[in-house]
Amino acid sequence: MWSPEMKARAVGTQLLLLLVLGAAESALGAQRRYTPDWPSLDSRPLPDWFDKAKFGVFVHWGVFSVPAWGSEWFWWHWKGEGLSQYQRFMSDNYPPGFSYADFAPQFTARFFDPDAWADLFQAAGAKYVVLTTKHHEGFTNWPSPVSWNWNSQDVGPHRDLVGELETAIRKRNIRYGLYHSLFEWFHPLYQLDKKNGFKTQYFVAGKTMPELYDLVNRYKPDLIWSDGDWESPDTYWNSTDFLSWLYSDSPVKDEVVVNDRWGINCSCHHGGYYNCEDKFQPSSLPHHKWEMCTSIDKRSWGYRRTMSISDVADESKIIAELVQTVSLGGNYLLNIGPTKDGLIVPIFQERLLAVGKWLSISGEAIYASQPWRVQLEKNESIWYTSKGSAVYAIFLNWPENGELSLKSPKTTSTTQVMMLGIQKDLEWSANPHGGLLIYLPQLPPSALPVEFAWTIKMTGVE
Repeated sequence: MWSPEMKARAVGTQLLLLLVLGAAESALGAQRRYTPDWPSLDSRPLPDWFDKAKFGVFVHWGVFSVPAWGSEWFWWHWKGEGLSQYQRFMSDNYPPGFSYADFAPQFTARFFDPDAWADLFQAAGAKYVVLTTKHHEGFTNWPSPVSWNWNSQDVGPHRDLVGELETAIRKRNIRYGLYHSLFEWFHPLYQLDKKNGFKTQYFVAGKTMPELYDLVNRYKPDLIWSDGDWESPDTYWNSTDFLSWLYSDSPVKDEVVVNDRWGINCSCHHGGYYNCEDKFQPSSLPHHKWEMCTSIDKRSWGYRRTMSISDVADESKIIAELVQTVSLGGNYLLNIGPTKDGLIVPIFQERLLAVGKWLSISGEAIYASQPWRVQLEKNESIWYTSKGSAVYAIFLNWPENGELSLKSPKTTSTTQVMMLGIQKDLEWSANPHGGLLIYLPQLPPSALPVEFAWTIKMTGVE
């Protein structure tokens, strides 16, 4: 027979064992592994930093910044398609026999100051920055071990551009993302695989995958922005194998976020968040986290010397797109193209700083916000977001009579209304037709907190 002491000791041992087993199960749960198939990979929860961030800056920079004409697809339009205007541009401006590779030494990045860039992105209110590590031309902005003499350390800048910007960005607690093109237009191994109907994987084994693993291990990015996937299936790219490693064993497995460009038919279906297509703008609230990527230069992602002011998105359009995107649950990634010297031209700086100025007042309604039960007032330019018990109405047009009619919010006995950037509460009344009527401050335009897209904050509404 057991003594009371022995019974107590046995119960204590059992409790300790249960606690140890529970801790082990929790640890296993926290270290969940993902298998190389879409059902498993798509089940991974998106790290919450991305949804909270809302606004990022995209940077397209490479050898295409040297001709700086047409777009970042210069090489393809010139040699792949043989477009006459590109042929003429080359014959008018460069000597006979000049090749695309001859542009690389002129990609000097002489005035590239990563701290100045990072200061600008911080002042713009960006919570993440995505840099092109390699576009479809194949030139890498870091010393890739499998891109001999076609990288920024061997030719051109003779600098690790990816690494230098990473250091500057991380000092400011901004998340760092890396754009990477899976394919390269003219790489002989890719052209061989393409000729073989993508039944061989010489390019994937010798170039694409070694570079992706190198980027992750070397720079530990918070985000991988994949592109160049549309000619071949994810099985050719070994995308699910890479993502399984990224989510389960990589040094960034807990925090990294990826997009949806990992092979034919992946876009808008598989991956982390969805891009779906460039400049994607859904008309209603999607069921999956998404991102709109767009460019300040409406005609190009890379810098163009011939850009005119009519090609540049104006401040009010950019901010309206940001508001609409966030209201519909998305993130807004705004692109700039630096020059071959590493300068961000003043018009791009001005647009970024305008966003930052607006966010310094209105960011409460943007960062870490959630879509409200209603996203848009019908037939009105009024967008809603929410955070906790607060509801925000961002209106793009100032009503001529100074009275803003909101039909969707239901008032209660505790309803309070204010405008972000103005201290005192605003007067309001219940609208007989539903919602409420807000009496906007009687101020000259110069005294208003922002120039456009004004934000009403409401508490105590349903």
